[in-house]
Amino acid sequence: MDVIQKSIDQCERLRSDIRETAGFLRDKGVTDPEIGIILGTGLNDYADSIEDAIVIPYDEIPNMYAGSVDSHRGQLVYGSRKGKKVLVMAGRFHFYENNSIEMTAFPTRVMVELGIKRLIITNASGSINPEHEAGHLMLISDHINFSGANPLIGRNLDEYGTRFPDLTYVYDKGLRDKLKEKAADAGIKLYEGVYIMVTGPSFETPAEIRAFGVLGADAVGMSSVPEAIIAAHARLEVIGISALANKAAGLSGRPLTNDEVTEMGMLMRDDFIRVVDMAVEI
Repeated sequence: MDVIQKSIDQCERLRSDIRETAGFLRDKGVTDPEIGIILGTGLNDYADSIEDAIVIPYDEIPNMYAGSVDSHRGQLVYGSRKGKKVLVMAGRFHFYENNSIEMTAFPTRVMVELGIKRLIITNASGSINPEHEAGHLMLISDHINFSGANPLIGRNLDEYGTRFPDLTYVYDKGLRDKLKEKAADAGIKLYEGVYIMVTGPSFETPAEIRAFGVLGADAVGMSSVPEAIIAAHARLEVIGISALANKAAGLSGRPLTNDEVTEMGMLMRDDFIRVVDMAVEI
């Protein structure tokens, strides 16, 4: 097949899949969401706070799949929170789950099609900055894409955004400033820093962590950047919240485990819910 025609066909399939999935969700009652929220590892309990919730398992939604990480519920939850209509992913898709980068970012594309104006992206991460203690939250001020992939590769979907989107201001500074002020008033420690995404699923080596620190990263994780790129492409307001679950490889003197990440997420549950609520309200 001609390379150009193949690219056109792939673009048309993606466009068709986005519209099909959005249409299915509208038929299920997901109408006019204002804010999209993506919940990371160990952070799914926020979905339980949604009022008048419509809960749809991923494996019932066309063009989506259930996911394979135990700490992610695999549910889409739509309802109200703090007076806003919110659409919550209780569990995300990861690049390392044998997904294409397009599939990893696909739910965010569907949220864009459904009309959200703000995307709140959350994750669990390893702390690189020695001044950032594990067990606290970090606002993402910027990111480093170390995945080697970009969900915008391929023909551009012009109806959503420009071919060459500017990523200078992905994470809205005005919203960050308001969120930091609210957190401080509530007595919640909220760091701010740069998040670097790697593919996973293996945790990083100590040498990699030292290199990432030199690059300017404050925290490391295996998600979030593809969703942020799609949101920036569509000119959404973006807030990134990273739960610092542990010290990154080589910094704590002990091996890393996913159970530790999940457990620490549960310990940060109350502060996390309060900060996400603040991000919904501002």
